[in-house]
Amino acid sequence: MIIYYMIHKFLPNLVRKCELIINFVVKAIYEMNNASFQMKEKICRFYCYRNTRKQNQYTTNMMSKLELVIFDMDGVLTDIISSWKYIHDYFKTSNERSVNDYLKGKIDDMEFIKRDVFLWKENGKPTTKDRLVEILSDVPLMKGAKKCITNLKENEIKTAIISAGLDILAGKVAEELGIDYVLANGVKTDEQGYLSGVGVLGVRLMYKDWAVKTLAEQQNIPLERIASVGNSCFDVPMFEISGLGIAFNPEDDCIREAADAIVEGKDLSKILPFLERYVK
Repeated sequence: MIIYYMIHKFLPNLVRKCELIINFVVKAIYEMNNASFQMKEKICRFYCYRNTRKQNQYTTNMMSKLELVIFDMDGVLTDIISSWKYIHDYFKTSNERSVNDYLKGKIDDMEFIKRDVFLWKENGKPTTKDRLVEILSDVPLMKGAKKCITNLKENEIKTAIISAGLDILAGKVAEELGIDYVLANGVKTDEQGYLSGVGVLGVRLMYKDWAVKTLAEQQNIPLERIASVGNSCFDVPMFEISGLGIAFNPEDDCIREAADAIVEGKDLSKILPFLERYVK
């Protein structure tokens, strides 16, 4: 009788306490997972293309000597977000949907270029390549860019642009600064000089490491003797196969986490102290 009495008296309270504990634990786990998800969401403002592209298979030793510095163009050598966006802003168009489709693997680089070019029209007609040259003619160089490149040239260090931006601008910047090599993307024209919508693919946005490897092989430069300078998550693959990765004025947490060195602010000459130690 005593056991029966104790069970009926205490068991309901025990069950209620267990339920409270279980609910507390479940809620805590949910909040932890939600917080983790939110932290991951804050890392980059784009859909994570790492879920789409093939994993990087290269391994590179740490830098001991510097031979080549590779620069992203937009936001690094030039003081604009993107050469593509710069033109979209001029025509008051947006490629946000195409960006999302591309990063999720729904379209490839060539279709991405085709969609962008299709939006650039004046008086209902496609624009011309000469018009793009004119629009991009006033893009400002990044502060300290000239000083940075001049210093590297004086130390006999080769320089390159690897950019998924437009080669129209990349060629202009390279000529103005005296940069040795340029890899970027272009657009073709028809017989009348209007943009045809067909692209010239030099650098895949999600695969900049492929461009680094190609250039390194062409110039017979070991990957560990290459420094890469970028400002966004799309430059992370360059960092992964270079001897040194420098995040310049970084715009997201992805590039910060992948970098060997971080330079805040808009003065490209501030990367020089991180390179000088490898100049021999």
